[in-house]
Amino acid sequence: MEYSYFPGCTLHNQSQSFRDSTISTARELKIELEELPDWYCCGAVYPLRSEDIMSLLSSTRNLVGAKKEDKDLVTLCSACYQVLKRTNYLILNDAEKREKLNSFLEEKYDGSTKVLHFLEVIRKDVGWEGLKNKVKTSMTGLRVAPYYGCLLLRPHKELAFDHPENPTIFENFLKSLGCEAVDFPYKTECCGAYLGITEEIVINSAVLKILQGANKRGIDVLITSCPLCLYNLDVGQNELMKSGNLLKPVPILYFTQLLALALGLGVEVCHFEEHLINPLPTLERIR
Repeated sequence: MEYSYFPGCTLHNQSQSFRDSTISTARELKIELEELPDWYCCGAVYPLRSEDIMSLLSSTRNLVGAKKEDKDLVTLCSACYQVLKRTNYLILNDAEKREKLNSFLEEKYDGSTKVLHFLEVIRKDVGWEGLKNKVKTSMTGLRVAPYYGCLLLRPHKELAFDHPENPTIFENFLKSLGCEAVDFPYKTECCGAYLGITEEIVINSAVLKILQGANKRGIDVLITSCPLCLYNLDVGQNELMKSGNLLKPVPILYFTQLLALALGLGVEVCHFEEHLINPLPTLERIR
């Protein structure tokens, strides 16, 4: 099936690993992603003030662009997914705000574009059993835990991605690859998000809690779909290792990087050089 694809700003800059591993795995899975022409930054953060309509214009214009293409809109970044899907939900369900937003647009938009996360597309179009049958390099023996973070799951009413407290979609994905999907109690905790800019102590505390929890459970790798989560956990643990507050490094990967390896694609599409915590020593056991 064909989809419009919204990469977002980070995938075209710091997270080429996420972009290239996604494009390569989508091709391998026969999922056609066509990059949305003339896309805008989604806004990065959904506005907290209900009257802040202007902050929703860029995400609305992306939704309009997908409607013109007459395709569902697929994204990868957890933040992009949240902003686009919540904006679409608002337009569908709030006539007053829909009218205000449309007053700034050349073409009226009614909320008819369907926003999907790439993981939802894999589940829908390939299926977990189908994915299992496509695996060329089994991840057997690798203890992996999903790190959902908060942006994929909440608010549940607007996103409806999975259960807000006990999601399973990443676990099912990992099992299809042959991994041991470890039950991780901190999988929906916030990593600290943008507080790293102003409140380093808060970030360090959040990251330490998550990574010490991973150490205690013998987790080899954490996977995520959020560039901000990956950045905070990767950079944060690098500092914690230097200070001696963390005993063992835990590589943080995008789920598409692990998928690329499982599908037998080369490590070059994974761009592991972007990571401060090198995952290759851990991943050698499955190669």
